[in-house]
Amino acid sequence: MKKILSSFFIFLSLNLAAQTAAEVKMNVFVSGLMKKMTLEEKIGQLNLLTPGGGIATGAVVSKDVEAKITNGQVGGLFGVIGEAKIRQAQELAVNNSRLKIPLLFGSDVIHGYKTTFPIPLALSCSWDIAMIERSARIAATEATADGLNWAFSPMVDIARDPRWGRIAEGSGEDPYLGSQIAGAMVKGYQNGDLSKNNTLMACVKHFALYGAADGGRDYNTVDMSRVKMYNEYLPPYKAAVDAGTASVMSSFNVIDGIPATGNKWLLTDLLRKEWGFKGMVVSDYTSVNEMIHHGMGDLQQVSAMSLNAGLDMDMVGEGFLTTLKKSLQEKKVTLKQVEDACRRVLEAKYKLGLFDDPFRYCDAGRASKEILSADKKAAAREFAAHSFVLLKNNNQALPLKKTANIALIGPLANDKSNMLGTWAVSGNSEFAVPVLEGLKNATGGDANIVYAKGANISDDTVFAKKINVFGTRIDIDKRSPGEMFDEAVAAANKSDVIVAVVGEASEMSGESSSRSTLDIPENQLTLLKALKKTGKPLVLVIMSGRPLVLNWENENADAILFTWHGGQEIGNAVADVLFGVYNPSGKLTTSFPRNVGQVPTYYNHLNTGRPNAGDIFQKFRSNYLDVENSPLFPFGYGLSYTSFRYSDIKLSSASMNSGGSITASVTVTNTGNYDGEEVVQLYIRDMVGSITRPVIELKGFQKVFLRKGESVEVNFKITNYFLKFYNNDLKYVSEPGDFKIFIGGNSRDVKDIGFLLLK
Repeated sequence: MKKILSSFFIFLSLNLAAQTAAEVKMNVFVSGLMKKMTLEEKIGQLNLLTPGGGIATGAVVSKDVEAKITNGQVGGLFGVIGEAKIRQAQELAVNNSRLKIPLLFGSDVIHGYKTTFPIPLALSCSWDIAMIERSARIAATEATADGLNWAFSPMVDIARDPRWGRIAEGSGEDPYLGSQIAGAMVKGYQNGDLSKNNTLMACVKHFALYGAADGGRDYNTVDMSRVKMYNEYLPPYKAAVDAGTASVMSSFNVIDGIPATGNKWLLTDLLRKEWGFKGMVVSDYTSVNEMIHHGMGDLQQVSAMSLNAGLDMDMVGEGFLTTLKKSLQEKKVTLKQVEDACRRVLEAKYKLGLFDDPFRYCDAGRASKEILSADKKAAAREFAAHSFVLLKNNNQALPLKKTANIALIGPLANDKSNMLGTWAVSGNSEFAVPVLEGLKNATGGDANIVYAKGANISDDTVFAKKINVFGTRIDIDKRSPGEMFDEAVAAANKSDVIVAVVGEASEMSGESSSRSTLDIPENQLTLLKALKKTGKPLVLVIMSGRPLVLNWENENADAILFTWHGGQEIGNAVADVLFGVYNPSGKLTTSFPRNVGQVPTYYNHLNTGRPNAGDIFQKFRSNYLDVENSPLFPFGYGLSYTSFRYSDIKLSSASMNSGGSITASVTVTNTGNYDGEEVVQLYIRDMVGSITRPVIELKGFQKVFLRKGESVEVNFKITNYFLKFYNNDLKYVSEPGDFKIFIGGNSRDVKDIGFLLLK
């Protein structure tokens, strides 16, 4: 044992020495470069621009970009896609600028690059951390092959309000699961070594609390206590920092009345001093300038405020470029602050290896080999199938037989334009496989598939115009609603089973796509009601970027497969699941409300002094007159074609001390007729605390594969770490006393047992 420990400490010392040597070398290089730089060139490194003509992600496009690059006034570009275009811009910087400092090239690589994967909310429903990390690794390989070196991802905002469109970009409502995914995404992008030419610099966003915008309205105010921040909203950002993210993006919202982009407590006291982050902080799109509308002053004032707060790079707004020199002269900022920000930008470029080879990411050979390659398409299909959530399956309506007569109906059944989902900025919908094509691929002509559109996504032309900003997503058919309706009913009457593909257009969720209602558009619901009247089995495939209200659908459909927006291979993946090639295993990472009036509804809420006992109305209890408290589908919920039975929980001990551990064990048995995967979920409740604690909190999970009839014992080791929380003094503590453990297939249907944490 002594030899093992000795070897470990020698390895650790050598590793630390190597890190120190690398840091010394970087510091020498960056310091030497900065001595050659003028003040204007240092400020220029803090300027991130988008030249337009490529991918627009905001309302403002930069001007005179080429001249600014030549003059050393640009630190990086985004919205430039393609190896040849990036090479051209990089050549301008390294050949024409005075000091030949290379540019950073970033993009919103959110769920895949050109090979588009399911939206992040969908991927989170796989509960497969290794797979999610692999999705980021594949995206990084493809994006870097096309010249990029910086991804504005992962988006790790906790979101509990499905009205907020950007819920699609995150991992749902839970801080524990969100933290696991945040760390995995950073590791996937960066792969432990940014100097490799197939790794991307990650940028965790949006720091912080952006997912808690009032009313679910994008860019809106956020206001919460520090206790809520630390326990419920900050953990995923912290996990990304701990995983080594090289950059962080500030958010649009205010925190304690101060916009995040100019919030010194957030960007310096918390991020740098408390968490030890040493990387680069970039603003969101024009969020420096937008502080003017928050009432923080003019452009010079808000730019100085942002630099003072700890912001390093100004995205698009050019407030740093145009005002910092004047603020320096007026002593509103210091030269050290400018130089510290410049240093962090240059260090990012150094770590990426751009000073060794500015064109290390520009390899036309790699681009032709890696982009949209067969292995990436196969991965997209796999990821999609694993992200689908089976919400209902009465009388084993699914899986379908490949010889069935299928009426495939719905506005999303044969629609390529909406398959990729929101923020697929580099994807090409022409490569998307719609459901009709997927079913035909799977059946090879054995099934009789009759397709009818049946309805538009929406008949509202005013609404459609809002959705179609980036191209046609809601295509209003030249035929009348009545003609399409009749065609669909006729097809249904000739079928053995109806597969109706309905839901949201891709741009009905995402940035600037908040909704005040969560229903499937009324005209689509009218179609479903007519199909129900045919008496044929009704299978719903629902595509969306957010949780929806599905009361009628749940009461009337025979089966519901919630596929989210599943990326370019969604049609093939839907076929895999509908025909039982893959047994669905997805579990919800957001609660589905019964109506929009319940929002926000999330599983790990605090109790009240007058809690309601179940869903039976009681006067003078915390409940509604017109709807139950519980969600329609709870966090962690998802069915399989097979069934699983859980034994009672066994504990290795009924008590533990703060330095020890106990093991909770449960036997899970596949009692159905199919092999399948189950996500076994561990929840804990602190029964008495110095502050009110949640009624239940996710603290672990394991995804296990069981053949039919097979049993497996699943063990969870519980240590003091799982019992800690931030108390009223923001100290991270555990408190002795009674705890309860819950284990089950979702947050509602669980076994439970108690234990004692000793003093």
